[in-house]
Amino acid sequence: MRIRRAEPGDAQRLVALAEQVGAEPGDFLLTTDTWRAVGDERRYLRAVRHHPDAAVYVAEVAGEVVGRLSLSRDVHAASQHVADLGLMVAAPYRRQGIGWALLEQAVDWARGAGVRKLELHVFPWNEPALRLYDTFGFVREGIRAGHYARGTEDVDAILMAFHIRPPGPR
Repeated sequence: MRIRRAEPGDAQRLVALAEQVGAEPGDFLLTTDTWRAVGDERRYLRAVRHHPDAAVYVAEVAGEVVGRLSLSRDVHAASQHVADLGLMVAAPYRRQGIGWALLEQAVDWARGAGVRKLELHVFPWNEPALRLYDTFGFVREGIRAGHYARGTEDVDAILMAFHIRPPGPR
């Protein structure tokens, strides 16, 4: 497995990954429709490559993109020490350490960017993700009731956070 910064040339594979995860019966992604178009994803990846407050990483196994990590610093002056993250791993590659490795990459990026807190939202029914985040050291900070509209339904999200410590054992 290899973790690296996403390149614009990864757009098609990242769109395919998102569509694959989005089509799973677990309803793990926010969108109930399609992901971005490949051209939009390519433009997004181009812009993010040169942005100091955001990053996208991919996990590759045998040249196949099997995971995605997206990071973005909060733009408000009082919370610029916080960044939001999104994570997805293709179903056949889960529970093999890929999600963990992507979370470690998130911590490395945060340290380099001066971010002291990583946040994410996870659906309450996504038990495998909750186990990963709990085990990694994320804490549950609350429930955002009806926070997201998925199709015609408003659904809750669990807000979780990881506080960045200086390098060393956790």
